[in-house]
Amino acid sequence: MSNYTIKEFIEKTRQDERENDYFELETERILEVNLDGMVWAKTGSMISYTGQIKFAREGVMEHGLGTMFKKALTGEGTSLMKANGQGRLYLADQGKKITIFELNDETITVNGNDLLAFEPGIEWEIKLMRKVAGMMAGGLFNVTLKGRGRVAITSHYEPLTLLVKPGQPVITDPNATVAWSGNLTPEFRTDVSFRTFIGRGSGESIQMEFQGDGFVIVQPFEEVYTVSNGSS
Repeated sequence: MSNYTIKEFIEKTRQDERENDYFELETERILEVNLDGMVWAKTGSMISYTGQIKFAREGVMEHGLGTMFKKALTGEGTSLMKANGQGRLYLADQGKKITIFELNDETITVNGNDLLAFEPGIEWEIKLMRKVAGMMAGGLFNVTLKGRGRVAITSHYEPLTLLVKPGQPVITDPNATVAWSGNLTPEFRTDVSFRTFIGRGSGESIQMEFQGDGFVIVQPFEEVYTVSNGSS
């Protein structure tokens, strides 16, 4: 059915008043945060809210001098905002699919473009992959999160989880790599023969290699890392 009366459309798409968990998937592409305090979210991801909520960008000294220098030197990275108050906050990012993780004293690393929101009690650190800085414009920013609490990440379409086993490395395209288990440290390498075959000096010729015991989440889409200039 594609034709609706106004009443039918409202009934089909209205928010679910019964759901009141801290993080709720209102739809598979819209995250509802039942806020009573503070939450970290990707800058520019707010699409609506009810109640009394105020937004503030992450301060230049919010997370230490090292993070400030990383952003100043590269001009890009992961831009976060704080939402404070009480009410319902709705977040989304370019229509991407949202997945919620519950960390139980665990660690996960997320591509900076794919982190949507996380609870304030979780420890986090922005990291620049320096080894790849010369191969990709500005390098590649990731966010390592650890502790207890919920984390919401995004992906274009359905994500796929690849298991990394000892002696069986997994190779991925950096632009299609969403997240990986915190115990893994990827190495970057350039496939010269493939680059020559394609006829260009970037893209698929740069690869991420994961070795050890863990997992890697990829998406069926190559997302170019962009400067985050959004606002709430």
